Amino acid sequence: MKNSKPILFCIALACFVLLGVALYLQIVERMQPCPLCIIQRYAFAAIALICLVFALLPRGASATGAGFAALVALAGAGTAGWHLWVKAHPEITCGVDPLETSLNALAPANWLPLVFKADGFCSTPYAPLFGLSIPQWSLVWFVGFVLILGWIAIKRGR
Repeated sequence: MKNSKPILFCIALACFVLLGVALYLQIVERMQPCPLCIIQRYAFAAIALICLVFALLPRGASATGAGFAALVALAGAGTAGWHLWVKAHPEITCGVDPLETSLNALAPANWLPLVFKADGFCSTPYAPLFGLSIPQWSLVWFVGFVLILGWIAIKRGR
């Protein structure tokens, strides 16, 4: 692989589209994001920004950027996995999540409350989209990004 910049651009674009889908579901479909949803949004935004920045840098920086983005995607996958566990065990949640207060106190939640403010409950059951729940879709995308970005980081790093 001689140039991974187009792949980094495509991943950034995919992450921005996924954030757009999240906003559509929130605004149009009235699916309120929970704290774990917001953490996953932060991960998608971070992956997009990292991929975009490193795609604009000289070609040798691609492996480093892909490595950083892969780590963020791995953290996002962990969050999506935890979200799936919470949804599978709704009796464990007690309603208001203390994580919500912390997340809503962060600067991005004040700058862009529509995107980064948590208002929902993690255990709220929403209808699946194309057979998968929202956290399942997030996990699929995060794992895909880990695999692609990890491959770029390893191949370009050699």
